[in-house]
Formats: sequence, structure tokens, C-alpha cells
Amino acid sequence: MVSGAAVCISARLLALAEAPPAHGALPREVAGVSLPVTPLARAATDTARAASPPFLFNHCMRTYVFGALLAAHDGVAYDAETIFVAAALHDLGLTTRYATPSHTFEMDGADAAKSFLVSRGVAEARAELVWNAIALHTSMLVEHQPPQVGLVGSGAGADVFGSGLELLAAGQVRAVLAAFPRGDFNRQFRDLLVDHCRRKPFVQRGTWLEGLCRAHNPGLVYPDLESRLLNAHLAAPPD
Repeated sequence: MVSGAAVCISARLLALAEAPPAHGALPREVAGVSLPVTPLARAATDTARAASPPFLFNHCMRTYVFGALLAAHDGVAYDAETIFVAAALHDLGLTTRYATPSHTFEMDGADAAKSFLVSRGVAEARAELVWNAIALHTSMLVEHQPPQVGLVGSGAGADVFGSGLELLAAGQVRAVLAAFPRGDFNRQFRDLLVDHCRRKPFVQRGTWLEGLCRAHNPGLVYPDLESRLLNAHLAAPPD
């Protein structure tokens, strides 16, 4: 659990970089973490950049580097290309290009990433690992997956909430923010989530976004579990 002091330190570190997001080729290394330059990694980068506003693309890149730094701290082994692809594509479901009417953004992103990989001849087992890393990146169920599957979630949590940043050196955090600046990320990401909730108000039921979606759809009546339970009547089907 992150202490209150650690959260304050994390918030200060995450506020250090306010320059506009960078464009063009990715750096080869950030904070001692090498960014994969394979054809598959470059294709994932291009896909993420084409679909995402700059603030979201930079978040995806920071997610990978923070996840890799936390993996190094915890001694978690991982396939760099696979986890980079998962991190780069993990928020595709928040974009209108890849959103479906009825799935959570995590599942939409996972489905899009798996299609991306399968269309490029990636083995099913590896594509499924990426699917799990994205679909479960906001879920506690990821704890029952191989450790590398959790790196997208830990990297995203570090970038969005500052979770775990107290485990890293301040210089590492500064290097990540210099390479992929946050700009006005907090507000822009909040607005993106709110837009997602308004477009698809019911799909995030039972997830970390349910409260946000309820708060920004005050005129909608959400299904009530207790009422459904008490009013459920089962009848045997006719012969």
C-alpha cells in the first residue's frame, strides 16, 4: 500500500514535466530501459500513435517504461517486445476507432491488440498473453496471471495515480517524464474517461470506472443488484 507521504512525493514527481508531447521517432532508451525497435514494436507504436491523441500516446509509452522499472525493482522477468506491444496498445479501447458498443474499454483494447498480433502472424499463446495483460490491467484478477502480465497494470497505475513511484529513483521518474511529457494529462485523461462513460454508460459496471460513470450519468437508472436478486423469479420451462 502506498503511504500518504509517498503519494505526495509521487504527485510532485509526476508534475515535473509540462512540455507538449513529443512526436517522431522514439528514444532508444529511457531511464535505463531499452525501447524495442523490432518491426512488431514499431508497428504497435504507429498503431497507437495513429489512434490516440498525443497525451494518451505518451501515457502508453510511460506505462511501458514505468512497468519495466518496477519489474526491475521486483525482479520480474518479461519479454520486452510483448509487454511493449501490450503497453502501447492497452488504451485503444478508449478511442472511438476501436470502441465497440457493448464491451469495457479494457476488453476492446485487448481485442484490438490481439487482432493486431494475429494479423501479423504472432503465435496464439503470445497474442493471448497480450490480451490478458490489457484486459486485466485494471483488475485484481491479474494477480493470478504470470507476473509479466501484470506489468501493464503496474506501469499504468504508476503513471495515472503515482502508485509505486516511491520505489523508483527520482532521477528515473524525471527521465521518463522528460522523454514522454505529461502536459495536462490528468485533466485530459479524466475527460477521456468521462466521454467514454457518457458514450457507453453501462459497460463498466463492476469495474473501477463504475463510480465515475454513475456520477457523470445522473439521469440514468443503473441496475440494482439487491432489487434484481429479490425480484428474481424462476419458472420451469414448459414440457
